[in-house]
Amino acid sequence: MSSGRTLATADDVAPAIGPYSHAAGGGGIVCCSGQLPLDAGGEIVGEDAAAQARQCLENLQRVCRAAGTELRRALRVGVYLVDLDEFAAVNEVYAEFLGDSAPARSTIGVASLPRGARVEIDAIVLA
Repeated sequence: MSSGRTLATADDVAPAIGPYSHAAGGGGIVCCSGQLPLDAGGEIVGEDAAAQARQCLENLQRVCRAAGTELRRALRVGVYLVDLDEFAAVNEVYAEFLGDSAPARSTIGVASLPRGARVEIDAIVLA
C-alpha cells in the first residue's frame, strides 16, 4: 500500500544538514523544511538578516519548484530570527516574495540557528 507521501530534493539548494528532506508532501499539501541562507555549496550568504532572508526565500522557491508547486501558494510561513530588531528589514524582503499572496505567518525569536545564520524560513504550501 502506498503511503501517499512524496519527498522532494532541490538540486540547486544545499543538501539538508540533517536527516530530513527539503520537502514532503501528501494530501494536496507540501511541507517545506526550514531553509537557511545557504548557497548551493552550503555557504552562508549575506551579512545581515535582510540579505539572509532573501537567500532563504530563494531557496524555498527552489524547493517548491522541486516539489511541483510555487512559494506563492503558501498557506503558512514560519520565520525564525536571532534578532527581532531586524523584523522590519526582513519584512521588506518577505513582501517582495509573498506580499501579494499574504499567507498566514509566525515570526519567532530564537537564541541561535545552525551555522550561525541570522534567519531561517519554512513553509507549508498547496501542492
